[in-house]
Amino acid sequence: MRPQSVILTFLGDHVYGRGICVASRTFIDAFARVGISEEATRSTLTRMVRRGLLRRTRAGRRMYFGLTPASTDVLRDGERRIWRSGVVNDTDEDRWTLIGFSLPESWQRERHELRSRLVWAGFAPLRNGLWIAPGEVDATGLTAGLGDGVKVFAAEPRPPTDMHAVVADAYDLAGLGARYRDFLRTWDRADPAPEAPDDLARSLLLLTGWLQIIRADPRLPLRYLPDDWPAEKAQRVCHTLHERFRPEAVEVVARLLDAVPDETWTNG
Repeated sequence: MRPQSVILTFLGDHVYGRGICVASRTFIDAFARVGISEEATRSTLTRMVRRGLLRRTRAGRRMYFGLTPASTDVLRDGERRIWRSGVVNDTDEDRWTLIGFSLPESWQRERHELRSRLVWAGFAPLRNGLWIAPGEVDATGLTAGLGDGVKVFAAEPRPPTDMHAVVADAYDLAGLGARYRDFLRTWDRADPAPEAPDDLARSLLLLTGWLQIIRADPRLPLRYLPDDWPAEKAQRVCHTLHERFRPEAVEVVARLLDAVPDETWTNG
């Protein structure tokens, strides 16, 4: 489990929306509970500052870390995926977004970045240069700066198109389903993560693992998924355990927390 992923989980569950900057020692003590060393925590915090995901501020002799607009966007997206949109897409509409692109051979970096952004947004390739995603996706940010080389369409399937076959060919349903089932094997038990020292550690492991799965889930229409699709059960387990772990997790964070007000923070 990558330290940056755990840091983002901690920020999303205990810092986001509070208008505070957190001392490095708090991160070190919290992440030691899930086996992340002090060196790994410090180096990850430094990399996140370099990438614009955190900013440093000093108070006295101590260094504190606050959110940036970029990390706030990431955390807001995580909150939406976990608590609002859900993993089940049971809409009656059969609407899709198509993106076609043809970029110059010299634009290898731009092509790679576009593909990465498309995967993040739930797209998968139908064929070379033509990608599809469920629902109506606002692709403005995905295609910014690429000019006329990209075309975006809203679409509905028509006969003789077999959307079950299209979905099965474009998306790795077996791999995604296996990740949900692995999650259930790990967490759907009376005493999950018994090796963890406390419920803060359990909640960090739980939500980090869950986010890694649902960020790879394009929320395909339920009608095109196998009858035994495990996502909804896994979501219930995640939400139930988070509620169970949260009281002690909050208490542990309160004991560890060294924070100062974030002078740049505005609520909303």
